Amino acid sequence: METSSPSVGHADPLYSGAPGDEFTDADYVQGMERLMRAVQELSLARSLPDVQRIVRTSARELTGCDGATFVLRDNGKCFYADEDAIAPLWKGSRFPMDICISGWAMLNRDAAVIRDIYQDSRIPHEAYRPTFVKSLVMVPIRKLDPIGAIGNYWAHERQPSEQEVALLQALADSTSVAMENVAVYSELEMRVRDRTAELEQANEEIQQLSITDELTGLLNRRGFYLLAEPALEAARRHGHGCLLAFFDVDGLKRVNDSHGHDAGDDLIRDFAGILRNTLRKSDIIARMGGDEFCALVTELDGEPEGLRDRVRESMRSFATTEHRPYQLSASVGLAQSAPGEPVTLDGLLAHADELMYADKRGKADSR
Repeated sequence: METSSPSVGHADPLYSGAPGDEFTDADYVQGMERLMRAVQELSLARSLPDVQRIVRTSARELTGCDGATFVLRDNGKCFYADEDAIAPLWKGSRFPMDICISGWAMLNRDAAVIRDIYQDSRIPHEAYRPTFVKSLVMVPIRKLDPIGAIGNYWAHERQPSEQEVALLQALADSTSVAMENVAVYSELEMRVRDRTAELEQANEEIQQLSITDELTGLLNRRGFYLLAEPALEAARRHGHGCLLAFFDVDGLKRVNDSHGHDAGDDLIRDFAGILRNTLRKSDIIARMGGDEFCALVTELDGEPEGLRDRVRESMRSFATTEHRPYQLSASVGLAQSAPGEPVTLDGLLAHADELMYADKRGKADSR
């Protein structure tokens, strides 16, 4: 237990507690008034540090002692959580309950009133010698299953009166209620935080579902517009060109008619996978509905036709590694905007759609 030179700076107590002075009826009345103020302050406390601050100040002012400690029961030890004294005592230290007077008060559920600490066998004398303490009173916080203790210390030998002990015990009883309230308040706060987090997560999931295509996991039409419009505006603002690719999966009706709608769903999912694996993560890819897909590329890398070639190469590679009752094929329209060109997303989509149909007609004519 460490000590240092006395410190100065404390509010004037209700009772000076000087040697030879007695705790009078007037002092008791003032003490009751201070106790009632402390009870009101404790009723508003919302954290353990708040409780500690109120208790350490009130405990000292109630009796005019030279020091007060706030002790918590912590896994079989006495934790000196806080103090207000003319010199440091044991704040932040932990001691076994069976060697501590605060532990005695908790274990025996009773106040320890000691006029001369060096004449009491319950006191570890060597531990107290470096301190200013000559007399003390220690009361348990809640006599039924104590959860801590409050101690008052004097730098001179004196006998604390029954009224002083009663005031200190009343403060300790109020402290136990305040600590329970803090625990309940903290639990309610935690529940509110958890519930708020759950609601936020649920809202995020709902938002994600509202912009996601259920079959492919890509963006749906709503999601595409939600992300692509600001991306197009940002690209134009920074002087970047853009490319909008519009895809129409070939032969979906034929697959549905020949192999069933489950096979048709597989076709759509396989093509979605081709786009997901071929395009970059920065590209905005969506299933617009049915067999139509599109992708907005705001970071062009090479010629626009390179994208068409990469998708076709991915489909050829897929055909050699995966065995399906269909062959992946898609018609593609590529609409490009020059850097800074004031083009709209709908305008790009319409142009890409026209080019996609031209590609589809070219395939039909070549058969």
